[in-house]
Amino acid sequence: MAVDDPFKHAVLGSGVFYRDPLAAISWLETAFGFERSMMVTDPDGGLVHAEMRFGDGYIIVDGEWADHVASPASVAGKNTQALYVRLPGGIDAHCEHARAAGALILDEPTDQFYGERLYRARDPEGHVWTFTQTIRVVPREEAEQLGNMRIDGWHR
Repeated sequence: MAVDDPFKHAVLGSGVFYRDPLAAISWLETAFGFERSMMVTDPDGGLVHAEMRFGDGYIIVDGEWADHVASPASVAGKNTQALYVRLPGGIDAHCEHARAAGALILDEPTDQFYGERLYRARDPEGHVWTFTQTIRVVPREEAEQLGNMRIDGWHR
C-alpha cells in the first residue's frame, strides 16, 4: 500500500556532505537561495538531519557521518557528483549574488547551443554547482547541427 509523502519531496533529490554542515546550510541560503525545510538536532545542538529546498527540488545536507561519505574538502577537492539547479530566470544576477557571497565562479554565465544559459560555481567546501536557465527552445535537428553531433532522445 502506497502512502503519500507528507514532506512532498520531489522524485529525486541529492545528499551533499560537508565537514561543517551547519555553516554550509547558512551559506547555501545566503549564496544560492536554498531554503531550510527541516532541521533535526541532537540535545547538544549537533546536526542529525537537514533538508533544504530550491523550487520543487530538495537536498539533504549532512556531515561526514561514516567512512564512505566525505566533503570534497576532505578528499583533496575531488567531486564524485555535480549538482544541477534550474532557475526560472535571472541567472546573471544569481551568479553575481553567489560570487558576492564567496562562491568561486568556475564558468561565467554563457549561452549554450542547446538553448540553455549556465554558470558553474564551487562552494566553500568544494562542491560544484551548475545553475541553468532556458533561454530558447532549440529543436533537436538544430542542436545537432550547431553542436556538430548526433543526439538520440530530446526534450519531450
